[in-house]
Amino acid sequence: MKRLVVLTGAGISAESGLATFRDPGGLWQRFRPQDLATPEAFARDPDLVLGWYDARRAQLAEVEPNPAHLALARLERDWPGDFLLVTQNVDDLHARAGSRRMVQMHGALKRVRCTACDARHDWQAALPRATPCPACGAARLRPDIVWFGEMPLEMPRIMAALEAADIFVAIGTSGTVYPAAGFVRMLPRHARSIEVNLEASAVADGFDELRQGPAGTLVPALVEQLLCAA
Repeated sequence: MKRLVVLTGAGISAESGLATFRDPGGLWQRFRPQDLATPEAFARDPDLVLGWYDARRAQLAEVEPNPAHLALARLERDWPGDFLLVTQNVDDLHARAGSRRMVQMHGALKRVRCTACDARHDWQAALPRATPCPACGAARLRPDIVWFGEMPLEMPRIMAALEAADIFVAIGTSGTVYPAAGFVRMLPRHARSIEVNLEASAVADGFDELRQGPAGTLVPALVEQLLCAA
C-alpha cells in the first residue's frame, strides 16, 4: 500500500475567501506580518499582537471549507495506505471539512498555549491580555502559533512521513517558506511528486508534475485519479 503525504498552503484557504489582512485598505495594512508574528513583537506590544490574532480568529466564522478541502478529507477516508496531511495554514478549514490525520505545522488560530506550563487549550473567543491559563492559572497565554524564528510543530513526524512517501502532493504553496518549501527535496528517489497551484511555485522545478489552476477544481479531479489508481 502506498504512502501519501499532502502539503497545503495559503492558496487553498484563499479560495474560501480567507483574507490575508494585507489587502489594500485592510485593517492591518500598515503592519507587516513579520512585525506582528514574533516573540519580540508580543513582548513589546501584546495588545496589538493579540488583537491581530483575535481578528483573524473571528474571521473564521465567515468562511467555509471549499471543494479542495472536502476532496482531501475524502482522500484521507478512502486512501488504502498511510496518509498524512501537513498544512502550513493556521485556520480550521481542513478540520471542518473532516480531515483528521493532519499536522498544522505552524499552529492553530483556535488554540492557545501557556508559556508557564506549556499546556495547550482550544480557544474560540478573543484572548485579552492577562487571561489566566485554565490549567495552571498563570496569566501567560499566547496564540498557539509558530512565530518567525520558532520551530514548526511535529517536525519528526513530518520528516518520517516524507522520507517514506511514495506520493507527495503540494497544493496552494508559494515555495518560499521553509522548511515546507524544501519538502519536495526530501523525498525518496522513487516518490512521485505533484504540485497544484495557480502558478508555478518557487520550487516547481523539483516536482514531477505541475497542475495549474484553482485548487477547488483541480484537487477533486486529482483525488479521483489517485483513488482510482490506488
